[in-house]
Amino acid sequence: MMGLMNRIDRLRALTPYEADYVQWCAEQGALLREARFSDLDRENLAEEVESLGRRDKREIRSRMEVLLAHLLKWEFQPGHRSHSWQSSISEQRIWIGNIIKDSPSLRRYPAQIFDEAYKDALLVAVRETGLRKSHFPGEPPFTCKQALDERFWPGNPLSMGDFLRD
Repeated sequence: MMGLMNRIDRLRALTPYEADYVQWCAEQGALLREARFSDLDRENLAEEVESLGRRDKREIRSRMEVLLAHLLKWEFQPGHRSHSWQSSISEQRIWIGNIIKDSPSLRRYPAQIFDEAYKDALLVAVRETGLRKSHFPGEPPFTCKQALDERFWPGNPLSMGDFLRD
């Protein structure tokens, strides 16, 4: 049995895109299911579908910046390493991997944005560590492949007893 949000009353006016986005989405989904193609808001619907791919790219970019900033902090502030840094690094890698698993066409995207993401991550690392920008290398000290590799941890290895408490 279809829910109320999945059926559209043919006598009622459709909700404009600008008036109520959630209601508009529900109505467009119902129109698609009912094969009422002539009633679809094709322009806005096409834009929304296209934006889904941009959303995944933005998500990868954002997570790459967090990952790279934490890898920089990990390498250049070894005395401040913590389980939360380790957890954040692992989490970003998992999220990026899952997005790529769902959308294999984005497999090369992290490498395409790596240099730009590094520049932004560098600024974050400077702000969060209080270290001068000159303390960090201008070029990434690791590759994109290394950054995404769950086994890669830059800098000198530490034992679990060396971690700061979070």
